[in-house]
Amino acid sequence: MSDHETLAVYDAQAADYAALTESEARDKQLVAFMADMPPGGHVLDLGCGPGQSAAEMARHGLRVTAIDASAKMVAIASAREGVTAYQATFADIEGVALYDGVWANFSLLHAPREAMPRHLAAIAHALKPGGRFHIGVKTGTGSRRDALGRLYTYYQEDALTALLQDAGLTVFHANRGASKGLDGVMAGWVTLAARRDIA
Repeated sequence: MSDHETLAVYDAQAADYAALTESEARDKQLVAFMADMPPGGHVLDLGCGPGQSAAEMARHGLRVTAIDASAKMVAIASAREGVTAYQATFADIEGVALYDGVWANFSLLHAPREAMPRHLAAIAHALKPGGRFHIGVKTGTGSRRDALGRLYTYYQEDALTALLQDAGLTVFHANRGASKGLDGVMAGWVTLAARRDIA
């Protein structure tokens, strides 16, 4: 993510966002993700925010690389036990077959639509064959800023599934729901679990 207005919001409201997302570490989807990792597996937390998920994964014995584009979020995440976080953007994803899993929970929705295929291809390359990818986005169409100024790109589930497939990632599970965000607005969302194709 390199949208300066979005980053400014997260830098300014990092503590509030951390409080809002504190329950994320107990998310059933995160539990399922961790259970699917090999013992001591290497995970990339992409857009780690304040680091609750990264800390939970570290507590479960996983080796976590946590990155976020917001310097304030990285500072909060790095203060958590077992978490080493780095300031980096989606464009910095690189490497081949490095990770057993990539956790991108409501982070890639800030990327411009035209950049998503490139980011997903980089993620697929960085995953080991058969590795698990988790992505969460808000559902809808188009792109727009919320009341706080954050840029969102919205996706329909079938369109996102097709993008993952094009990148070499096969979806095997979906969750749908709605929740209130930092802007106080209820919004629909979908999360998809996918695997990097082996062949």
